[in-house]
Amino acid sequence: MPNNANDPPTFQQFPSESPARATPSTTQVNPQEILDLIGMGKRQWLIVAVCFTAMIVQGLDLASAGFVYPELVREHETTMGIVTLTVTLGGLSMALGGVVAGPLADRFGRKGIAIVGLLVFGTATAGMGLVPSIPAFVALRLLSGAGIGAMVPAVVTMVTESTPTARRASMVSLTWCGGAVGYVLGSFLASAVLPTLGWRALLMICGIPPVLLAPVLAALVPEPVGSLLARGCPTAAVQRSLTRLAPDRDLDAQDLATPTVAQRRQAAGSALVCRAFLPTTLLLWLCSFIGFGVVFLIANYLPLLLDHSGFTTVQSGVAVGLFGICGLVGQLLVSVALWRSDADSLLTLLWAVGGAGLVAVGVLQMGTGGFFGIVLLLGLFLGGSNAILPALATLTYPASARATGTSWANGVGQLGQLASGSLGGLMIGAGWSTPTIFLCLTLPLCGGIAATLALRTGRLHRETAPADDVA
Repeated sequence: MPNNANDPPTFQQFPSESPARATPSTTQVNPQEILDLIGMGKRQWLIVAVCFTAMIVQGLDLASAGFVYPELVREHETTMGIVTLTVTLGGLSMALGGVVAGPLADRFGRKGIAIVGLLVFGTATAGMGLVPSIPAFVALRLLSGAGIGAMVPAVVTMVTESTPTARRASMVSLTWCGGAVGYVLGSFLASAVLPTLGWRALLMICGIPPVLLAPVLAALVPEPVGSLLARGCPTAAVQRSLTRLAPDRDLDAQDLATPTVAQRRQAAGSALVCRAFLPTTLLLWLCSFIGFGVVFLIANYLPLLLDHSGFTTVQSGVAVGLFGICGLVGQLLVSVALWRSDADSLLTLLWAVGGAGLVAVGVLQMGTGGFFGIVLLLGLFLGGSNAILPALATLTYPASARATGTSWANGVGQLGQLASGSLGGLMIGAGWSTPTIFLCLTLPLCGGIAATLALRTGRLHRETAPADDVA
């Protein structure tokens, strides 16, 4: 299978992102070529590990929040309406944080935004355990969500720009798995801390790791080469970054190719919404909206759906646990599969198999064992597919707009989760059966498959078009 998604991005390229073209008058070396020759060295794996850890602490927070809200209702005698509003506004703040921070990361660098996001997120989360009132709690939750929204696309983009081209999609997907790992760990942490120390201690414990991780990231992760080039930083800064990634190579003697001012302006001004690439941006947003939304609806409403279908509490708990664990396993398998498969084809396959599972629930009469088998399949394929979505964005946009493109696509995914949460509540409230709801979810998946195929077709067209046609 051709590795199209791991090829250099399809927009007008910087010298750092496409093979260097030798001319009779220059022997300049492409910085990305150096990264490609190095491969996945110790420093690259260290960067992935730090960013993976950043995603873990984000998952810890999201899991723990779900356990805190019931405690909040009991202690402050607040209504579920306030909790629902807090959850909704928290999701919006994550989306807004990414929308604002993405362009800032493209303009001022990914590393600084990631550090600020970690500090804001951690401090606000810990502060939620100290405040005495609901309004202060809600305000800090919004601030925490904004920090998460800023941090996530920044660390994902840093992984993209610090790893060899052929491993970008795989490493981004592996980093994204940290969120699922953190979610599982957060559930265990909450079950251990809540009965003995209470919800305030749980929030303070969850707020400490991101604050401690910020100086670790500052010390161990250099500003990515792609970001330095896109912002027109001096060649010396680019060489310092490359030296940290390849300490055993003498880069002082290399004449590094850097983009001209005209190239930077052209890429920065034409990336997300120019006439040529606006369809690609909209297709990416549609994929994120559908992918994150469908999985969110299943994961959050599965207990209710099972209860309405006559399953016992124990059976529901097993099914929900299976879905979460299989989602994590699926994401890890996806990160391995992307070493040899392109992201478009793999996403299409996962959504097609997951859609077939939804249809099976909708039209077939099956017992408990059969239903559990379908839940396992949905976790592996639909849950696993979400690790591909951030890779699609990071591999599509040029360095000057990569953080913006990734954060905006992630923000649209957050909106998809909010929309599916509302839609799921409406369908269940209207008395729809579990098979009917699952069958209806195949409709957006079909739209997602069509959008993915359109993305692949557009990419192949640009790769085969003459240079003058895609410039």
